[in-house]
Formats: sequence, structure tokens, C-alpha cells
Amino acid sequence: MCGIAGAVWWNDQETVTREVLQRMTDAISHRGPDAEGHLYVERTQQSPGVGLGHRRLSIIDVAGSRQPLGNEDGQIQIVFNGEIYNYRELRADLVQRGHTFATDGDTEVIVHLYEEYGLEFVQHLRGMFAFAVWDGVKDQLVLVRDRLGQKPLFFRMDNGRLSFASELKSLLQIPNIPRVVDRESVLRYMTLQYVPSPHSILQGFERLPPAGMAVLKDGQLSLSTWWSPPWNEPELSRTKISDWQEELRAELTEAVRLRLRSDVPLGAFLSGGIDSTVITGLMQTQLNEPVQTFSIGFPVKAFDERHYARQASEMLGTAHHESVVSPDALELLPRLIWHYDEPYSDSSAVPTMYLSKMTREHVTVALTGDAGDELFCGYDRYRAVRIANSMNVTPKWIRRMFASAASFLPTSVRQKSLLRRGKRLLQTLAQDSEERYLNWISIFNRVALQQVASADLHQLTNDIDPAQCIFDTYARYPNRDFVSRTTAVDLETYLPGDLLTKVDIASMHVGLECRSPMLDHRVVELAARMPIEVKQSMKQGKRVLTETFRDLIPDDIQTRKKMGFGVPIDHWFRNELKPLLHDILLSKRCRERGLLNMDFVQTLIEQHTRSQFDHAYRLWNLLCLELWHRTYVDQPPPVAAPATLA
Repeated sequence: MCGIAGAVWWNDQETVTREVLQRMTDAISHRGPDAEGHLYVERTQQSPGVGLGHRRLSIIDVAGSRQPLGNEDGQIQIVFNGEIYNYRELRADLVQRGHTFATDGDTEVIVHLYEEYGLEFVQHLRGMFAFAVWDGVKDQLVLVRDRLGQKPLFFRMDNGRLSFASELKSLLQIPNIPRVVDRESVLRYMTLQYVPSPHSILQGFERLPPAGMAVLKDGQLSLSTWWSPPWNEPELSRTKISDWQEELRAELTEAVRLRLRSDVPLGAFLSGGIDSTVITGLMQTQLNEPVQTFSIGFPVKAFDERHYARQASEMLGTAHHESVVSPDALELLPRLIWHYDEPYSDSSAVPTMYLSKMTREHVTVALTGDAGDELFCGYDRYRAVRIANSMNVTPKWIRRMFASAASFLPTSVRQKSLLRRGKRLLQTLAQDSEERYLNWISIFNRVALQQVASADLHQLTNDIDPAQCIFDTYARYPNRDFVSRTTAVDLETYLPGDLLTKVDIASMHVGLECRSPMLDHRVVELAARMPIEVKQSMKQGKRVLTETFRDLIPDDIQTRKKMGFGVPIDHWFRNELKPLLHDILLSKRCRERGLLNMDFVQTLIEQHTRSQFDHAYRLWNLLCLELWHRTYVDQPPPVAAPATLA
């Protein structure tokens, strides 16, 4: 796991100097604290200039494999972020084909695969990665991102230069590079709480999508997608859980086995949920010593899962570490805003940063249970999707009547969450299924977005749909049942845009590598082919996962209600962060940006602080947006995380 940065330029006006390349890698030094390396080739009349930079977190072949790394004659060079888990098998085959290796790591395998197979080389890779290959023979740059989008990669095409980096802050070290806010992406962010690929919050910057490949040759950039999950290839004849158990156990066990390859200490995040418990259990069955496991808790009971994690640890025999933290939001916010590069308002980033910090004190690699909910229908909202979709056979006028009646039901922050969810379900019954789901997952749905956005900003919705990525993904899988289509939407939008971004940034800010066996593409392909019946009933999700690994999961965890990994921001905004809301969101600086309807913002603040309504996630969204502007737009972006709010 590392950080990469670089550029290719073909005129003298858009060069990247050695000093700039150094600043680019300095800005992401947290991603690779163990070593750094640079390759710099001056532009000539015949060939473009090339700069490749690397920051290394040493995991495999610790003493060797420094980057940039080349082939035998040095004509092909790579900077690489990630892990190739099947590198040993690939290396053995390449040696038989006549390739000579100078290192024992996984990076060099990619170089020789490119020599052997050209652009088809990516199909052989099993792992998480974002990398750049410079082919000095063809004067060609190849940028690649892994299938599920676990590792990030930003790029920008200027007139005569392409620049790229693991994090946006690295690109912003290039002198005179524009920092113009993309107002359309502001709307996307306010809707989804993240900016979806291929967009960025800044005009002219893009993120390479999951399974994306960009090839630069003769000044022309071509983009393609090299893999997609087989959602359109369901095996509907295998309708029993028992039809899938043997294959699922074999694939997930193998995915864990490959991710245990490491030359440094490794452990696992253990929340006490089904997913992390299964992964930890499979680790423990393959190791001869107790797995180091890690969890954190909070003083607020609703956010504390430690007792479940302890149960899992005791049953599996792990060496468990836990800590209780009292998040200091004022202390953490400046670092959180800086590290995430773009507006990002998933509040679970806060505990993930604390958990990563504690874990890094003991190990360098941690396995996680990420993607279990998306692959095996774990979220409660998927059952709501199933219930609501079953009611679509009811005439629309009847559904409109229920929706209208729901608006008269009382709404209070003191209501039980089940009542609030029931009212929300009734209010959306008259909508089409796809629009209904968007309404449920949006921070600001269409009605609220029109209220909170300034008139000028909201006018942009006449030309773009802030949630177009949701509908585009639904459209790719028209023949599956709606719940499966919805899990596909989450796997291809919410997972890479939100959850994997959260884990990558939170872990890499302390130099911790996180590996996710459920994101092994063979596990994903298997889950995508499963019919919905084996994953979900009206009462239960993750049926096939729970039944297959029942021997690894304590009884209480098999039946426990899912708990979100979050922090009590609703409480913060009524107490220690209450002054910050007024000072930041109602400030002259925020008003003059022209993005928000300040009267509506003030109403949100007043209703929340008076405990009339719970607007915590909306206020967190707006607060992160304004603080991001202050960090990245109002001033030259700092090279290191600031200690205080700007």
C-alpha cells in the first residue's frame, strides 16, 4: 500500500519540475512512510517528459521492490499502490515464459505481465490496486484502477500535460493549477454525501472509475472499463442455500488465504457483526497463532459494539484489543477535512480513523469485512425495498392516498426509529421504485435539495441530475429482481464512492493497509450470480452467508440487529459543536459562496438544536462542505494536515 503521483507532458509550458514532483509525493507521505522514489525524464523533440513519484508502505519484499520499478532494460516503469494477492502464481508462470525478476515482491509481476500480454495484463490480476505504467518504447502511459475501486486515482488533462495521483491534494501542489469548484458536483455531494466517479469537486479533475483504464498516447487519452460484475448472468436454477454453500466457503476461504501473504504483522477489524466475524474466523482457521483483532467503543451505548466483538473473539480464540474513545470533534475535524480531499460527510469516518490509529500501533495490515452487506443483502433498507416493491401492484391512486395520509403523522426526534422509518416508507409509496430508493438514501432528497440550495445552484438541476449515477447503474441491469438491482447499485456507487473511500483514507492516514476478502472479484462474481432467495427473506438478510459460516459466528451475533458504525453527531450539534454550527454555517464567508439558502440552513440549525427534529446528518454534510472550502479553496492547500480549523 502506497501513494503514487506523476505526470507526462509534451510541451514546455506544462512541465512538472523535479521540485514539483517532490512536493506532490510529500503531500501524500502519510500513505507511504517507509520510503520514497522518483523517476524523471526530460522532454525531447521525439519524446514527452515523464515524472513518476512514489511513497512506499513496505508490506511484501520489505528490503527490495523500491519504486519506480522497471523491467530488465528499464524501458517499462511502474508506480503502484495496492497488493496483487496472486503474485506468486503469476511470477512462476512468467519465469517459465522467460522473464527475469530482480525482486521478490508483487510490483514487478505487473511490469512483466504488461510485457507479456499488453493491455490485457489487467485480467490476470487478483487484488486491489491503482497504478501507472510508463512504456518508453511506445511513449505510452497506462493508468489502471482495480475492479471494485478499493484504491483511488485522480487525474487531470491540461493543454499538453496529464497529471495523476492517489489523492487530489497531491495534484494541487502543481503551480498555477486551477482550483475552481464544480458546482454540479456540489449538488451531487449534497445528495449522496460523496462525489461519485468519474466526477471530482474541482473542475477539470477526474477520478478513474472502478475497473477503469486510461491510455495516453500521442497526446490523446482513451478511457475504457475492463471488468464488470455479472449481475446479468443469474443462476436462477440454484434456489436453495445448500446449492451455494460449498462454493461460497471455498471462494471466501481462498480469498482470505491470499490476503494473509505479508512480510509484516497483520490483524483484523472485529466489530462483532457477521461480516468481520466470518473473516476473522477464516483467518484463525488458517493461522497457527491467535489473530490480533481490534475494536473500539464509545461512552454512548447506542454506538458501542464491544460486547459483541468480545463474544466473537472468545469463540474464535483471537488476541483482542479494544479501546473506548471520546471523540474530540473540534480536534479531529481539521485533519479529517484535509485528509479526505473533497467534501465527504459519512460520519463513520470519525470512528474509522480512531480504529485505524489504534490498530496501527500493533500491526501494519488489517483484514476487514467490507462489502458483506452489499453482496449478501445485509442492510435493513433492502428489506424495506422488498416490502415497498411488493406493494407496487397496488393501484397508484391508493398508494398516493397512503403517502398523503403519512404527511399528517407526527414527526419528532423523540419518536422511535421504527416509527420514523415507517412514516418515511409510507411517504414514498407513490414513487417509482428507483426514485423511492434514492429518496431513502439521499442526505438531501429532491425536495430538500431545492430548499437548501441557492436558487442559482439549484437551477443547474435543469441540466443535470445529481443522482444520475444511481439511475445509470439501475439501467444496466434491467432483468434482475429489484432488490438485486439495488444491491448492484450500492456495490457500484455507494461502496466505492463512500465506504471504500472512507476506509482507504482513514487507514492510510496512519500508514495502515486494509484488505477486504469479500471484495475478491471471484467472491463478488459468485454473489452477483446468486438469486435473491438465497440471500434474503422478508425477515432476514445474509441468509447464505450466515448459514455457510454458522460454525464461526456466535448465536447472539447471528440474530443481532445491525448497528451502524457511527458517532453521536446529533448530540454534538446540541452541545459542544453548537457554537461551531452558527460560527461556520451562518458566517459571512459561507453566505458569500452563493451555494446555500441561508434562511433554510438557519431553520435546520434551530430545529435541531431545539430537539424538534434530527437534522444531524444534513448539518454534518453542510459543515463539511464549508470547512472543505476553507481548507482547499480559500487558501493554498496545506501540504500537511492543519492543527486548527481555517
